[in-house]
Amino acid sequence: MGMTIPRFHLAIPVDDLEAGRAFYGGLLGCPQGREDPGHWIDFDLRGHQLVLHRGAGAGVRARNAVDGDEVPVPHFGLVLDWGEWESLAVRLSDAGTAFVIEPHVRFAGKPGEQATMFLYDPAGNALEFKAFRDLAQLFAT
Repeated sequence: MGMTIPRFHLAIPVDDLEAGRAFYGGLLGCPQGREDPGHWIDFDLRGHQLVLHRGAGAGVRARNAVDGDEVPVPHFGLVLDWGEWESLAVRLSDAGTAFVIEPHVRFAGKPGEQATMFLYDPAGNALEFKAFRDLAQLFAT
């Protein structure tokens, strides 16, 4: 069996690499890859390459209304299966995470019904984790 090729590569700025390591490696459980100490760290974000680069942090935050929520933009995240999403929501809640948007179900009974939650990493990068009861609804209109 060969390695799964990452579907995306995302490099984000963080002002504190060790806080990023604790958040992504510890709290989110992402395996760490290579690093250049003091400059950058690679993480495996469920098969995707996430690189934390020491920099100024996330910068300006904007919001966009989606189904009654003020969604932070820009943001990135993952689509998980329902059980993984529920487990992550519990782990984050138990860790005292300050959610931007609390875990909940959006578009209930409509195309694209999903569980979603938003939070900021220690550098202020906005993340969304979501799950669909029916993954075929991911791009439903």
